[in-house]
Amino acid sequence: MKLLLALPSLALLAACTSAPATTAAETPAETRRAIIQLLTTQTAAWNRGDVANFMKGYWESDSLVFIGKSGLTYGWQPTLDNYRRSYPNPAAMGQLRFANLRVTPDGPDAAHVVGQWHLTRPGLGDLQGQYLLVLRRLNGQWVIVADHSS
Repeated sequence: MKLLLALPSLALLAACTSAPATTAAETPAETRRAIIQLLTTQTAAWNRGDVANFMKGYWESDSLVFIGKSGLTYGWQPTLDNYRRSYPNPAAMGQLRFANLRVTPDGPDAAHVVGQWHLTRPGLGDLQGQYLLVLRRLNGQWVIVADHSS
């Protein structure tokens, strides 16, 4: 009887400790390079006035969370809608620059980034702040799953 009770527990333990079905683990340096490349790609899209391609760096999920001065936004589409509402044209978007980036791998498929952002917007006034991004590697690609920008 005790053996029958232990078998489900052993099966659960084995399932929880099995390696996830992901690509081979990156080194911390490879993780940092991949995330910097993601941010570079996002910056280029933003500076072209291309919010849709900027959003490719975010997890396309209802579970994405964006925390900003207006509060919490859950979901990829509402986050895109907020960006489009706040930055309706290339002049409002300005030119984005990230600075003082600190990319920290938190495991083989998780990392976080702390940094500063600056928008140069001639005639409209510059904007700037800080951010904390939480990233996960999903299906072999690094994506932002949470963004707290202030």
